[in-house]
Amino acid sequence: MKHPLKRRFSAATGLLLMPCLMASSLGPVRQGQPKAPRYTFKELLWSDEFNYTGLPDSVKWTYDVGGTGWGNNELQLYTKARRENARVENGHLVIEARKEALNEKNPYTSTRLVSRAKGGGSLTYGRVEVRAQLPGARGIWPAIWMLPDEWKYGDKSWPANGEIDIMEYVGYRPAIVQASTHCKKYYFRTNNQKTDSISVPTATTAYHVYAMEWTPETISVFVDNKLYFTSRNEHSGWEAWPWDHPFHLLLNVAVGGDWGGKKGIDEAAFPQQMLVDYVRFYKLKQQ
Repeated sequence: MKHPLKRRFSAATGLLLMPCLMASSLGPVRQGQPKAPRYTFKELLWSDEFNYTGLPDSVKWTYDVGGTGWGNNELQLYTKARRENARVENGHLVIEARKEALNEKNPYTSTRLVSRAKGGGSLTYGRVEVRAQLPGARGIWPAIWMLPDEWKYGDKSWPANGEIDIMEYVGYRPAIVQASTHCKKYYFRTNNQKTDSISVPTATTAYHVYAMEWTPETISVFVDNKLYFTSRNEHSGWEAWPWDHPFHLLLNVAVGGDWGGKKGIDEAAFPQQMLVDYVRFYKLKQQ
C-alpha cells in the first residue's frame, strides 16, 4: 500500500512554467522587471507512514476532545486515545465514527487527530500530502485541514488567524471534494470564502492523494497532483492573508452539523471509517 517517498512534480513544474509561457505570449519582459519566485517541495520534513500497530504515535499526534458541536452543531463526541475511534492497523490509520452514546448529549463518537507542533508536525510554507480513502454515508463530514499554532492576529480567534481546508467531503454530495481558505476578510459565515471543488468519483472506494502547496504568494490544493484550487495573497494585510506563521494538521470525521447533516444522517450506515495511508510534510525551497 505504501508509496515511495520519491514524488512526481510534473503538475507543480507545469504551474511554475505558466508565468513564463504567459510572458512569452504577451511580449518581451522589460529589463529589470522582477521574476516570479520559483519553488520546489522535495525535502521531507515530517511524516507518519503508519507502519506500526496500535494507537496513533503519541510523539506525533494529540487529540481535540469534546462534544460541544465545534461551532457547527455537530453531533459527535471526539474521544482521546480510544482504539474504537482511532487506531493504526494493516499499514494505515483508521479514524472511525460510531453510532454510540458515551454521554447523554452526543449520540456518536469519533476522533479529531492533531499533529503535534513540538513533534515536528507543523510548518510555515511547504507541501502537505495525505493519501486517504474517505467515508461516504449521508451525514458524514470528513476533513483534512490546518489551523495555526499561535492565534496572534486581531482578537486572537477564528477566523482571523486563518484556516486551510485541504479536503472536505459531505456524504450527501457523492464524489465531490472541496478545498477552501478562511480568514477575517473571507470566510463562510459572510459567504465570501475562497473555495472550489472537484469531482473524485472513487473518493470513498479508493485512495487518493490530497495535497496542498503553500508559498508566500499562494495556497494551492491538488487531488492526485491535479490543481483545482488556488488562494492568492493580496498583500493587503493579515485580514486577507494570515498565512505567514506555523500551522498544524487536523484529521477528523464529523457527524451531522450545519453542513454535514444538511440532508440528514443515514444511521444504518455506521460505523464509518476514513483510512489514511500516510501523512507527509515537505519543505519549501526557493530556487
